[in-house]
Amino acid sequence: MKPQKILIVDDEPIARDNLDHILQKDGYLTLLAEDGQQAIDILKQEEVDLVLTDLRMKGRDGMAVLAEAKILWPSTEVIVITGYASVDTAVAAMRQGAYHYISKPFKIDELRVIVEKALEKTLLRKEVHHLRQRVYDQTGTSRIIGQSPKIHTLRETINQVAQLDCNVLIQGETGTGKELVARTLHELSPRADKRFMAFNCGAFTEELITSELFGHERGAFTGADKIKKGLLEMADGGTVFFDEVGELPLSMQVKLLRVLQERTLLRVGGTEEISVDIRILAATNKDLKREAEEGAFRTDLFYRLDVLTITVPSLSERREDIPLLANHFLAKHTRPGRIAPRLSTEAAQRLMLYEYPGNIRELENIVQRILIHCGGEVVEPQHLVADLGDSAAVVVRDNRQNWPSLNEHEKQYILEVLDEVEGNKSSAAKILGIDRVSLWRKIKRYGLENPDA
Repeated sequence: MKPQKILIVDDEPIARDNLDHILQKDGYLTLLAEDGQQAIDILKQEEVDLVLTDLRMKGRDGMAVLAEAKILWPSTEVIVITGYASVDTAVAAMRQGAYHYISKPFKIDELRVIVEKALEKTLLRKEVHHLRQRVYDQTGTSRIIGQSPKIHTLRETINQVAQLDCNVLIQGETGTGKELVARTLHELSPRADKRFMAFNCGAFTEELITSELFGHERGAFTGADKIKKGLLEMADGGTVFFDEVGELPLSMQVKLLRVLQERTLLRVGGTEEISVDIRILAATNKDLKREAEEGAFRTDLFYRLDVLTITVPSLSERREDIPLLANHFLAKHTRPGRIAPRLSTEAAQRLMLYEYPGNIRELENIVQRILIHCGGEVVEPQHLVADLGDSAAVVVRDNRQNWPSLNEHEKQYILEVLDEVEGNKSSAAKILGIDRVSLWRKIKRYGLENPDA
């Protein structure tokens, strides 16, 4: 293991040389700087494991060294040493990220303990970063399965956009994997070590949305017997993913816009502004620009969210990926200890003929049911009959000229699923691969409240 490297910064030669002698004797590599600017120049050239800096120096002082060190090498710890100790300067140093604050004169043994603990923390951070990077190399965009040109483009876009700390609008049909895209953007971003918080805008009433997003103070309403932090506050420093953002009520859109503009929020019943630093990723299966033009979505919020747009292709746009995805789901859902069956060529071709109005989510549900019918090592066409024959709205590419619209297919598919489960909305939503709220909206859109509609 390489000796750890410590940068010593002090404009007093005797103090600097004494620290150098102590630390070299303990087996550390040392670099010496006579002032703050020289220390910053060294940090720009190479990474060190620890910085020991005097606070008061001519020109760039210890606080400047601390700030630059944290910008250039976030994992590097900084210990501030001073002969002019005060509570205010100690608090200021700790707020800027100093590991410790030591007053002169100090005991050598105490210094050694603090240095050792600081270096342990630096080493731990680097190991965590290294392990996380290995995980990302093995996962990251590789979790987005497929070899089609559209998926290659999607992966490239995610890798580029992840590093840009801006809001992103993710567009795509229901079940295409928009949340997976959002999670991958977060995991590959500089915010990866902070929280990723997902919120479904279509699954709550307006009152619940307010409480969940902004939190509340004690006594804000009946039953609020303690302070509750909201999702936005808990995600400080990280990423918030708004799924189905087009379903957010207009009054809530105003509140979210204020958070994006001011970077502050108020808990329900609160009077004190709370600062938040969050990146917003929003997903929708709607044309939000058109919704904004028609007044169904705030134009100013749309442009705040639509800094960059990522479009996730539907499964029908990447049919060549269906066998890959199906085999992935076969392996995922095969019981432990059993060998996952593989698709025969004929079964793969049959799966590729289906339109998948529920996209990847629906394909996964179909594969789970295939495993019920297939007890062997190979999935054959007869194992697909129950899913792609009588009980599902399968569309085979034949020579018909008058193709029904996708909406007509979806309506018919929903009708057949509802009929199969005898009108049970929860069971139907599970089969369709959507949540119950989304199913209710589709039932209302297609006028299916009456099953004979």
